[in-house]
Amino acid sequence: MNPPQALPVGTPASGAPVARDIAALEPLKTVKRRWPAIIGGLLTIAMVVGLGHELLGRGLVGLSHSVPTNPLFYIVFVGLYMALPIGDYIIFRRLWGIPTSGLAALIRKRIANEVAFSYSGEAYFYAWARANAKMVAAPFGAVKDVGILSAIAGNAITLIMIGLALPVGRELLTHEQLHLVWGSIAIVMATSLPFLIFSRRVFSLDRKTLWWIFMVHCVRLIANSLLVALAWHFGMPTVSLGMWLFLSAARLLVSRLPLVPNKDLLFANFAILLIGQDQQLSELIAFTAALTLLVHVVLIAGFGVAELVRRVRV
Repeated sequence: MNPPQALPVGTPASGAPVARDIAALEPLKTVKRRWPAIIGGLLTIAMVVGLGHELLGRGLVGLSHSVPTNPLFYIVFVGLYMALPIGDYIIFRRLWGIPTSGLAALIRKRIANEVAFSYSGEAYFYAWARANAKMVAAPFGAVKDVGILSAIAGNAITLIMIGLALPVGRELLTHEQLHLVWGSIAIVMATSLPFLIFSRRVFSLDRKTLWWIFMVHCVRLIANSLLVALAWHFGMPTVSLGMWLFLSAARLLVSRLPLVPNKDLLFANFAILLIGQDQQLSELIAFTAALTLLVHVVLIAGFGVAELVRRVRV
């Protein structure tokens, strides 16, 4: 019988895999790696520049239009604004156990995606996660999976909305617009299929967790559409809630179609054809967009002041 081989110093009796597992759970040493802070700073500057451009451009014009007087509009608007970051917080709370302060980073993620450039929010949140090393050792895989599943959920809900809305709204579209819709459907399906076919190579998380994340995204998208309909209903109570729900679905549909140019104009024209009241409707849509922009500005300023106070105290 061969004598047992000596284990390397520091290796537990159960073998090297346990040591590797423990090492994977150790916090990353981000003090020596300044790039997460640099990326976060650059994206924050990009957010400020983008917000300034939007606010000085279309934002102030939108706020100068008629203001809804029903306080329920603003209560629902808060829920509408927070739906996306809260959905992401629920996901990353389960994945990483992030504290409540992580919600601020997720709000910045939303702002970056809307006012800087597409998926810059994911880059910002990845840098934030790397800087908060005690929470997670390798955040890239989870951030990537959540971002991809968000896009797939959006595409899935869009296809469902097309199936429901196209038979009703087909007569309202021109022949050219209908061709664009069919082409957009093909692109939406084509962009999702590779991720589904090669899911084992693309995704890092286990299948059960992926399905749970997908369902959270779907619930968030549906809740977002319901809140949009409620907000607009409280802003224009003369239009029925059912009509606003239909228009909310159309808004989600139009926003996800890649080949359709001037999405906002197409949606506005579609809504005016259905309910009329073109001036009041245009003002309500403009005010909602401008109010969102104003909240972006206030929150970015608040986060900046809070960070400055924290640094001064330290």
